[in-house]
Amino acid sequence: MTHSPDAHADTLRTVGEIAALARIIPRLPRGEHTVLGPGDDAAVVAAADGRFVVTTDVMVDGPDFRRAWSTPHDLGWKAAATNLSDIAAMGARPTGLVVALIAPADTAVAELEQLADGFADACAALAPGCGVVGGDLSVGSTLTIAVTAFGDLEGRPPITRAGAQPGDVVAVSGGVGVAARGLRMLFDEGVDDAGVPDAEKAAALRADEHRIIEAQLAPRPPIIDGPAAAIAGATAMLDLSDGLALDARRIARASGVVLDLDAAAVCIAAGVDAMFLPLMLTGGEDHSLLATFPAALVADGGPGLPGGFRVIGRVVEASDDGPELRVSGRPFDQRGGWDSFDDA
Repeated sequence: MTHSPDAHADTLRTVGEIAALARIIPRLPRGEHTVLGPGDDAAVVAAADGRFVVTTDVMVDGPDFRRAWSTPHDLGWKAAATNLSDIAAMGARPTGLVVALIAPADTAVAELEQLADGFADACAALAPGCGVVGGDLSVGSTLTIAVTAFGDLEGRPPITRAGAQPGDVVAVSGGVGVAARGLRMLFDEGVDDAGVPDAEKAAALRADEHRIIEAQLAPRPPIIDGPAAAIAGATAMLDLSDGLALDARRIARASGVVLDLDAAAVCIAAGVDAMFLPLMLTGGEDHSLLATFPAALVADGGPGLPGGFRVIGRVVEASDDGPELRVSGRPFDQRGGWDSFDDA
């Protein structure tokens, strides 16, 4: 798409909503499930199963991201990825996204084009066939990205947090604690002397520690492993957004069981030394998949776990203390993980 020589200087204030959307919408992926995309009062998305999975999430400048650290492309990618992983965690295949943006009036339209490219690239890389089917654009003081995602169960029952059974194995697909390491590095080395996020320092850090920083700023959750887990017989599953310990405890409580994580197996799955175990347990935003499976899958002669899943623990019956989380057989009483309301 070509623009005028001064297009890079256009802002929402100077061009207005209609002209801005005319530049943004063509950059968004249509998606193979889209019957009617942007342009009417609502979109139409095919749901051959007769049911659909839906989730929503909001990213706000300040508590959820820093403009000095994230490019507009990063923001679009991450907003897509975090919602796609929630759909995958139900065992569904993502089919469509609806995106609502609130941006300051002086935001360059070119930045919103880059953000749209982030959505397009994330859908193409993580969930081929998923498209952005509609949304809204408004002006406000704080950049806010709200995404609603839809998914197709393809005739399968949804995989909830409540199905783990004693005897199951606990497994993870994707990184564990890597995004938290990236965030720690950014706060330690991606800031100026006053502790303010610094774009140049963050860029240099990203060049040196690409994998770790990318895990935080532009995560690549294993979306295809969600439906694969459902097909393989997963009994419970969720998206690891708030930390392994906190999210594992959610499965334990919903299922009325104990999840006993093997500390050594967690470190092996994460590919790090045991010294990083506390961060592996409490660090959030990996958007990996945590699931439980019948042990027969990994027994001698069994087919094994699907995709990139690796065993990190087992499910046992709840004791008199009720559902809980254990690490190597010992109760893990720390809450662990991320709660966005802690500093609200």
